[in-house]
Amino acid sequence: MPNPVVHFEIGASNTAALRRFYSQAFDWVISADNPMQYGLVETGGEGIGGGITEAENPGVTLYIQVDDLAAALERVAAGGGSTVQEITTIPGMVTFALFADPEGNVVGLVHSETPPA
Repeated sequence: MPNPVVHFEIGASNTAALRRFYSQAFDWVISADNPMQYGLVETGGEGIGGGITEAENPGVTLYIQVDDLAAALERVAAGGGSTVQEITTIPGMVTFALFADPEGNVVGLVHSETPPA
């Protein structure tokens, strides 16, 4: 299976303000009406969806869909990367992990029956 980029997250200290910004600037539909108050982003068109999440250090994280998270983390380590967050499951939603590439960029890996919007 190819490993497409299927999701992005934009980290913010003020998620409500950032949701308003992206909604106004790009006409994105952003809903945080969920138990985690995670701002689910629908960009429209053919683009991928994403999320706006609370983060101590603002930044953007891309998520790559993989069939086997453990095997992908092993390939990351073999190539000089490192695991930042171990495999984590959010019940009923998604299983993911985070790694840093050799330059320090943090990238997500995700496995789900239905990729996040």
